[in-house]
Parts: sequence; structure tokens; C-alpha cells
Amino acid sequence: MKTSTRRDVLIALPALAATSALHAQVHASESPMPQASQPASRTAPAQAVPAPPTPTSPGTLGAARAIAFDQMPVRTMANGGESRDIAHGTLATGETVNLHQSMQVVGATPNPPHVIQHSEFILVREGAVGELEFQHEVGGQMVSEKAGPGGVFYVAFGTRHAIKNVGTVPARYFVIAIGGDAK
Repeated sequence: MKTSTRRDVLIALPALAATSALHAQVHASESPMPQASQPASRTAPAQAVPAPPTPTSPGTLGAARAIAFDQMPVRTMANGGESRDIAHGTLATGETVNLHQSMQVVGATPNPPHVIQHSEFILVREGAVGELEFQHEVGGQMVSEKAGPGGVFYVAFGTRHAIKNVGTVPARYFVIAIGGDAK
């Protein structure tokens, strides 16, 4: 097991903070925060608390729920990989979110570098250490970085990028797309 250095922790903090913020947003969007108890006032009208969205509400993620792995629609890719759709909708705070889980087989040709018009976090779930390679454009040059299980890639709005399995076993990861054209 690799020992984390102070540098590793400092590099991971922004991704962890953003993931925590997304987690808090998702939970906050699914049901309103409880209102602080205040003494009843006969002169001020009570504030209306919006009802949480229902699972059938169009454009929302719906009510809080568990989503079983076998209930996630699966798409098989031409290169042998697969993608499982988990959730897609709009948070009560207005951001569009798409969450899916992907698997890339060893030696598969990845999607070519592409530009996104949303922000993404890619959380590596399974695979060998350093197995996923994140290729992204920085100042007109393609840069490569690797991560394994527990690692996170942050893909900023407008970034040209690709993800490639350079390991020896299938790689599984979650993609959280936020805002913009998140599909």
C-alpha cells in the first residue's frame, strides 16, 4: 500500500471538496433543509417550504432512493467496454447532473480526445494502480497523468481530454458530469 505524502493530500483536497459539495448539493436538492424552529408569530406569514421533487417530476433527479447495480441500464461499447447510466437530471439548485459508471477493457481503443461543455469528476473505482491514463490539453499540449483505485481526475469545462486503460485488468470508474451540456 502506498503511503500518502503531504503533497498527495494537498493535491486531492480540491477534488474531495468539490465531491463533498456535489454530495451536499444532491442531498440538499432532494429534500429541503429543515427550517429552524421559531416561535409562532401571528403577524408574519409562515414561509412555504417547497415539496421535494417526486421520482416522476420531469427534469429533476426525483426523491432520494437507492439504485441497485442491476437496475442501471447498460450500454455495451464497440470496443468491449460498457457504461451504466445511474442518474440524470436537474438539481433543485439548477445544475444539470449526469452520473454513470464505465468499464474499459484492457487494450481497448478509447474514445478519441474530445472537448466537453460541462465539468466532470472521474472517480476510479477498480483497476491496477496507475491503470487509467488521463490525457488532457494544457496550453495547446496534450499532457498525460495516471491514477488507480481511489484516484480522481477533474476535467474542467471546455477541456479536450481522453481516458485510456493502460493497465492489465479492466478499469471501472464513475463519471460525474455537472452543468453545461451534461448528458
